[in-house]
Amino acid sequence: MNIVIIGSGNVAAILGRKFLKAGHSIVQIYSRNASAASELAYEWDTESTNYKSLIVKNADVYIIAVSDTAIEEVVDDLSFPGKVVAHTAASVPKEILQHVTSHYGVFYPLQSLRKEMTDLPEIPIFTDGSDAQTKKTLSSLAQSISPEQVTEAGDEARLKMHVAAVIVSNFTNHLYKLANDYCKKEGIDFNQLLPLINETTHRLQEVEPAKAQTGPAVRHDKETIQKHLHLLSRHPQLQKIYQLLSESIETGA
Repeated sequence: MNIVIIGSGNVAAILGRKFLKAGHSIVQIYSRNASAASELAYEWDTESTNYKSLIVKNADVYIIAVSDTAIEEVVDDLSFPGKVVAHTAASVPKEILQHVTSHYGVFYPLQSLRKEMTDLPEIPIFTDGSDAQTKKTLSSLAQSISPEQVTEAGDEARLKMHVAAVIVSNFTNHLYKLANDYCKKEGIDFNQLLPLINETTHRLQEVEPAKAQTGPAVRHDKETIQKHLHLLSRHPQLQKIYQLLSESIETGA
């Protein structure tokens, strides 16, 4: 397929590389950030523009890979009649594109993506479309970069999945950050926790999270928990989080 990518951030960069690897052609990249667009255009041997009026009209698919909050402004004066246009946001309804074309939809990659990635990760893709043709086109595009990891999902289903993604990725990483801060303040080495982090993550490939749970809370080891809470008295925010999560684990909530 001939694709125009609108956006030049992390999602745009990784999807673009995935599309090229799958044999598609990126005919243009548009971004308000002319420098970032130019860099990706050079990498992909294509053209770029930071003027909406110069976006080509002859592509098969237009992928709008910008932040959730930027979509409305970016698409405000776009018009690609008869073309398939999709945004990549989980929490934004597809109808935000209905004035752009009659063939609008969503192409949501469920993955934490960074432009600097050299090894392209596996990316489950959630698609949706305004009509059968759009659904078929976006599903086919998704299958080309993520075989057997494509799911059709409406607005509510994507939003629910996004909530779960925030919990397992964003919240978990924030706990790593809090643990790293704690280690620095207490003069211990966070890197010594990396094998534990890796083992915990690996275990989830084999058993469901409830069965993988270990630690004092699941053992109802009140004595150890109280020792930890006492030690965390110098770190009140972390102490509150520790107590809240311990109670959640103990009750199986």
